[in-house]
Amino acid sequence: MTSLSAFAYLVSGVLFILALRGLASPETARRGNLFGIVGMALAIGTTLLAPEVKAFAGIGIAILVGGVIGAIVARTIKMTALPQLVAAFHSLVGLAAVLVAAAAFLSPEAFGVGAEGLIQTSSLIEMGLGVAIGAITFTGSLVAFAKLQGLVTGKPLVFKFQHPINLGLGILALLLIVALVLTQSHLAFYGIVAVTLALGFLLILPIGGADMPVVISMLNSYSGWAAAATGFTLENPLLIITGALVGASGAILSTIMCRGMNRSIISVILGGFGAEGGAAAAARGGDDRPVKIGSAEDAAFILKNAASVVIVPGYGMAVAQAQHALREVADLLKANGVTVRYAIHPVAGRMPGHMNVLLAEANVPYDEVLELEEINRDFGQTDAVLVIGANDVTNPAAKTDPTSPIFGMPVLDVEKAKTVLFIKRSMATGYAGVENELFYKPNTMMLFGDAKKMCETIAKALEG
Repeated sequence: MTSLSAFAYLVSGVLFILALRGLASPETARRGNLFGIVGMALAIGTTLLAPEVKAFAGIGIAILVGGVIGAIVARTIKMTALPQLVAAFHSLVGLAAVLVAAAAFLSPEAFGVGAEGLIQTSSLIEMGLGVAIGAITFTGSLVAFAKLQGLVTGKPLVFKFQHPINLGLGILALLLIVALVLTQSHLAFYGIVAVTLALGFLLILPIGGADMPVVISMLNSYSGWAAAATGFTLENPLLIITGALVGASGAILSTIMCRGMNRSIISVILGGFGAEGGAAAAARGGDDRPVKIGSAEDAAFILKNAASVVIVPGYGMAVAQAQHALREVADLLKANGVTVRYAIHPVAGRMPGHMNVLLAEANVPYDEVLELEEINRDFGQTDAVLVIGANDVTNPAAKTDPTSPIFGMPVLDVEKAKTVLFIKRSMATGYAGVENELFYKPNTMMLFGDAKKMCETIAKALEG
């Protein structure tokens, strides 16, 4: 039975690896999800058949309750709310790690890690790390959820002595883990929980909305490492493998996202992106510079007479849920012989791949969606660019203003196109708090209003 379980766990691990591989591309994402579902079903079934599992009634109730909640969420959640949903899921993974570590510490005999006061040293280290990472993930994810949901401002909430306090809490958590290993004290264990819960809250609170894509992938990595630590405590090899996969992939994704913003992971963790420099830049920009304002009819005329159009979606499209109306505009343009493509910045939106998900929901062909590196060189030969709610990722100041907080961040070179049509509610700055110099370019036309309504009006004008 043990050999059969080990083989089943091995198959599940392979399926999880294939799932990650499939999720690397939109064309294979559905297949990747299927591999993940099959792998998880096999893992759960194998675990339930283990001889030490006896509380089937309680487990069945938990699966039923969780399954019903998951099904309701999956059917009712809007695609625009996916970032906060992901953050909420991460918080549950962190909480689960804390609860498992607590159960193992309070009832070591049930977990086969020793007896009360005589717990194995390796298990104590695993518990300490698991509960610390899990608690940081739990409260950090709750703060991320609150920011994404609008319950807390998306601006960086910096406070005096922020970094020394966080550093002190981190050192205190490590000392408490050492004390737990040496003394097996309940006080040390509960101290780890309290300190790391506070640390997760204080680490994420100062991070601004501009860094949210990195925060989401970083918390994903934390949840993976917390799961891996739990796997060691439970002596479950599959949980160790799965946690390591999630932790490593989340760390790699965080690195990729940081590269897309020309920022280090340390600067993201320290937070405060655009808090001071962004306000200064906005103040320098002023409101007295001339801005060209157009209508939906003007935009329709320009787009219809263009040979090539590039659409740049941003979080404004997500907020207005304008992806379907935008797809209609693109279809009408293609029917008139216009070449239409989409340009995606790696940090556009509030989580990795946010814009890709929304465009996929609107059934935009995958081959029309291009990444920054693939499309940037083509803007100079593009007749018209339609920017819909993307701000910081199109700001030329990232290339021209050394004093700007976003200086050095790779951006989409939309200003090189013959005409730039910018759909936006107002002249407000983006999440980095930096004035967008693109608004004042002579080839830019601002289209003020709700993104969805503006796209619908443009579509009507194209039809007429």
